[in-house]
Amino acid sequence: MLHGGQLILVWQPYEFIIIIGAALGAFIIANPMKTVLEAFKTVPKLLGGSPYKKQDYLDLLSLMNDLFTKARKEGLMGIEEDVEEPENSPLFEKYPRILKNHHAVEFISDYMRLVVSGAMNPFELDNLMDIDLETHHEEVAAPGHAVMRVADGLPAFGIVAAVLGIVNTMKALDGPIDQIGGLVAAALIGTFTGILLAYGFVGPVASAMERRAEEQTKFLSCLKACILANVQGYSPQVAVEFGRKAMASNLRPSFTELEEYLRNNKG
Repeated sequence: MLHGGQLILVWQPYEFIIIIGAALGAFIIANPMKTVLEAFKTVPKLLGGSPYKKQDYLDLLSLMNDLFTKARKEGLMGIEEDVEEPENSPLFEKYPRILKNHHAVEFISDYMRLVVSGAMNPFELDNLMDIDLETHHEEVAAPGHAVMRVADGLPAFGIVAAVLGIVNTMKALDGPIDQIGGLVAAALIGTFTGILLAYGFVGPVASAMERRAEEQTKFLSCLKACILANVQGYSPQVAVEFGRKAMASNLRPSFTELEEYLRNNKG
């Protein structure tokens, strides 16, 4: 518009139907329905930013500290009811933010059950957790990868729409020059739209989805560090320190901040 162009020329609905329709169809054909539905569910959540704040990590470490402390005082059997039914546990109820995170609660319950049963040594538990985290990450990252493949294909779909526009132009070559120019401009909008959608919208959305999946895996990795340290015999406060060191620097509380938070929660 600043260069004297008319914005209405960009409005080419049939080009949009070809590009978006082909991309959407390819997305549905190429992926299982679970991945498709998860992608559509995740996109609106991106507007809320990262699902994990510093408070979530503080609550997580405080919960693990309470759990380890109780196990040390009452024995491993003392936390059996807590890990079997976390939704009814007074320990978990103190941390509603964690209780709402079913992935974290399931991770804690599964591995603390194994700890209580004494069925595995730290080395075996570490290997099992790695397999679990790898499988979990592949699953939660699948929607982002699928959307990224759509972004990679959008420029090509734009070219398809542009070629169809040029084909349509060919039959009007004996017409007035302004009509031919309008048809060529409409065809070029196809290329423009495909590239703009790919690198301006769909690509960034896919990257945000992948980053969200990485944050979820990182949250569970923090849990892994805490549980392994506890199984290896470290005190509760040292065990949660292992978890603190596993956090990203922008979310990691200081040693003093964590110590004060644990003291206040204990009080």
